[in-house]
Formats: sequence, C-alpha cells, structure tokens
Amino acid sequence: MTDAATHQGPELSRLVKARPLPADPVVIEADAAEREALARRFGLGGIDSLRAEVTLEQRAKAIRARGMLSAAVQQICAVSNENFPVTISEAFDLSFVPESARTAPADEDEAIEIELEREDLDEIEYAGDAFDLGEAVAQTLGLAIDPYAEGPGADAARAAAGLADEDTPRGPLAEALAALKKN
Repeated sequence: MTDAATHQGPELSRLVKARPLPADPVVIEADAAEREALARRFGLGGIDSLRAEVTLEQRAKAIRARGMLSAAVQQICAVSNENFPVTISEAFDLSFVPESARTAPADEDEAIEIELEREDLDEIEYAGDAFDLGEAVAQTLGLAIDPYAEGPGADAARAAAGLADEDTPRGPLAEALAALKKN
C-alpha cells in the first residue's frame, strides 16, 4: 500500500500500450485520491471532477492523442485567497514520440536551427512500449488553470485592504481633482 504523501509517481497515471492502440476512445476519470493529489500539485482548493476522452491515432513516427478535458475545480482567488468554483473545458492535441525516434545533434556545441510545424508542438517522449496518457491529461489541466484568477470576493478584499481599483486615479492631484468635481 502506497501512502499518498510518499508517492513519487504521477498523480494520474494511465499507461497505454503503444501497440496495438485501443480502437475506441480512451476515457480517463480521476478518482477522489487522484483529484486530491492533483489539487495539491496545482495549488487548487479542490477538484470536484476531472474527465478526459481521448482518441488515439498511429502516425508515422508518433502517436497522436486528440481529446477534450472537462474539470470542475475550486480555484483559489489571487486577491481574497478564497475558493470559488471554475469549470474547465479544454481541447488538446498531443503527440507521443518514442525516445528512439528523436535524433540528437552529433556535436552538442553545434548550433542548429529547427523549424517547428504545428504538429511538432506538444510532443511528449516515452520509453518502452507504453506511454502515460494520464500524466498528459494532468499536465493539460495544469496548463488550463488561470494562476491569477479572481473570484467574486476580489473587489471586496481589495476594498478591505484599502487598495483602489486600477481605473481609480490615486495621489494628491487625483484627490484635488475629485474635490473639484464635487463642487
């Protein structure tokens, strides 16, 4: 039995054999322990649900994974530090590439120019005969989270801290102008 605090592997691991690929879409749903571990990893107040449906397709040198991630999370407000609910719906398109398919430059000091195409982006290397689709889904969630999200209590927290709205002029000149406008 593995204690969650000492667990060193990915929080949401779902290994998929590279050959043969599943013909049907792969559905990944995080259980309560996985959601709790992912919430800690990404600094969330909690994750109420996390589901992804992924279609896998064999390509010449890679495995293409296209899918949709849906999650309901408890985001922590960047201003008030209070939890508020956020729904995430994120499409993704990834390529899993075997380590052996990548070629390293002959001379590491030699500068080479690489031009990336759209399909070259979001490549994830894997070793052996399987890749971790669950970790890719977890990383997609992490990228979809807004680290500066503001909840419904943000304005009240700013006011309580004496912070003015960015659109509100500040300083002695602004106060003098405000007094003139009143008269």
